[in-house]
Amino acid sequence: MKFYRGSKQKGAALLTMSLAFGMLAACGSDNGNDPAAATTAQPSGSAPAATNSAAPSEEAAIVEIKVWDKPAPDASNKAVTEELQAKFDEAHPNIKVIHEDETQTSEKFLAAVAGGEQPEVFRPSFPKMQEYVQAGIVADITDLVNASPDKDRFIDGAFNMATRDGKIYGVPFSMYSTGVYYNKKLFANAGITNLPTTWDEFAATAKTVQEKNPGTVGFDILGMDWGDWHFEYYVWQAGGDLTELQPDGTVKLAFTSEATVEALQYYKDLKWKHQVVQSNVLQSYEENNKDFYSGKSAMILGASDAYNTFVSQGMDPAEIGFMPYPVGPAGVGPSQVGGSFWAISPSASPEKRQAAFEYIMFMSSKETIETRLQFNKDNGLGVNPFTVVKDVDPTNYIEGMPADFLSAIRKAAETQQLEYYLKSSLSPYVVKPIQKILLDKNADPLTELKAAEQLAQKEVIDKYNKDILSKSSK
Repeated sequence: MKFYRGSKQKGAALLTMSLAFGMLAACGSDNGNDPAAATTAQPSGSAPAATNSAAPSEEAAIVEIKVWDKPAPDASNKAVTEELQAKFDEAHPNIKVIHEDETQTSEKFLAAVAGGEQPEVFRPSFPKMQEYVQAGIVADITDLVNASPDKDRFIDGAFNMATRDGKIYGVPFSMYSTGVYYNKKLFANAGITNLPTTWDEFAATAKTVQEKNPGTVGFDILGMDWGDWHFEYYVWQAGGDLTELQPDGTVKLAFTSEATVEALQYYKDLKWKHQVVQSNVLQSYEENNKDFYSGKSAMILGASDAYNTFVSQGMDPAEIGFMPYPVGPAGVGPSQVGGSFWAISPSASPEKRQAAFEYIMFMSSKETIETRLQFNKDNGLGVNPFTVVKDVDPTNYIEGMPADFLSAIRKAAETQQLEYYLKSSLSPYVVKPIQKILLDKNADPLTELKAAEQLAQKEVIDKYNKDILSKSSK
């Protein structure tokens, strides 16, 4: 994609992004949550260099940076966040950090950028990071990251969603990954020792577990009004996506692509051919979760932090298994990831940029992450079993977590993908054909997808693309 350059182009990009904001999904955001909590997975970095903790000399200049990370007055993580910020101040007397509200919206951020008041450090969500890189409002920090001795502390894939054309634009702050949860006890009862790795194996496994455990279902499918959330994973596994973002910012629908049709046919087969899903395919997401933690369902899709939900509802941790998605016809099984990155303003001076990076790496250090994890454990706030660094083991802060759980999550996160573009506006159109084929055995996937695509094109895409092109031409 082409990057916007110059004030006129940047202004057009910001206007375009402002127009599109209300239509974009935000499932990749950590919504201000503490990175050690339910949508955890923080970055890391070692403690700052010893020279930074020395008293400032008479000649040393104070570098001031503005950071959008001030917790709300009622934030559950307020105490530990302020404790860590104070530790940074003590260790870095030459850096003055001005903390501002971390819950400010994307609209306010874009307004700050347009008004020349962009903070030196901020935390965009995964989807927003992609947009901001394209708009040229995040700094290229490749040299800083590559020169850091802490780069190798991050797990494989940690920087993926903040990297474009080989350049790095952010350091991960929080992260979650998705995959398949399975009930180890039900699998053992069925004599299953090898986890499924393909669509065919998944269907066969679901059928075997269901037959060997009377009263259970092999897989709880998501067919309610959020159905596209999980369905898009299968489209990816078939080698496609539901939308295609064009170089000029417009969007092309791919509801009737071969990959989407294959994915919907697989959904239909799970329901009507293999008969391995729950009878009420439209039941709520919460009911699906209940089926799993009560031992009624052998498999369910979920994010890494769902572990806490299952355990809190009384499920035995020893029975909770996790695996990457089985691959589809395209031979891939990407994990949907979400979270946020630390990012730096491209307008920051070299001195401010260096100070900002030191702050980010301090807040990403092993000591900082473990301090947050311990605080969450002590205060019953929940701990995400996924961190993006190799030298922090979150299982030390979670009672009874199986030893193989963390490695399975990290394996799933090696191949990542963001949710489809314009998801929030197009979701109802994708859900309709999903529900139709799950409820009607005679429904044809391609026919239903064609009808949905035509309606979405008319009611959403035509206007969206017209507005994008109109704003871009100004």
